[in-house]
Amino acid sequence: MSVTTLDPRTAFVAIDLQNGIVAMPTQPYATADVVSRSAELAGAFRDRGLPVFLVRVSFAPDGADAVPGRTERQARGLAFPEDWDVVVDELAGHPGDIRVTKHNWSAFHGTDLDTQLRRRGITQIVLAGIATSIGVESTARDAYAHGYHVTLATDAMTDSDPAAHAGSVERIFPRLGESGTTAEILELLAKTHA
Repeated sequence: MSVTTLDPRTAFVAIDLQNGIVAMPTQPYATADVVSRSAELAGAFRDRGLPVFLVRVSFAPDGADAVPGRTERQARGLAFPEDWDVVVDELAGHPGDIRVTKHNWSAFHGTDLDTQLRRRGITQIVLAGIATSIGVESTARDAYAHGYHVTLATDAMTDSDPAAHAGSVERIFPRLGESGTTAEILELLAKTHA
């Protein structure tokens, strides 16, 4: 097990587990499995009085707050179905959770996530969500750069491309923090936060 420690003030951060994102096909894990594991982690954190952050991506109807840069793979417009940006039912409905809306890949860029974490004395985050190589990895990189200890629940995240998921898990995440399965993280949480 590579997950060695969970700080006394650790938070769970779920990235983009919202209706429109979980409706997409993913690999190596189905979105239903990622949502289920994330809900299990969130429940365990709530039970111990540890904060849960639910991050969603959303844009203004006119797309004015979307990232404007030129890329080789341009978005095909910003026509999203109604409720596409609503957090999935399995994670929603807990008034103590902290909600963060982002307009970029990283949950830190242009949001108050760092402020919310620091005001609660958080020194470590456990990350899960979709997509591994985009929202999760970008957030993990920024968390590391901000000085947080980062733990990645590798079976509570998935991607549209299994090679991209594997690249993040095998090459990037070991440089940013510690990785483990949901079961390993829950076991350590039970031992350290009884």
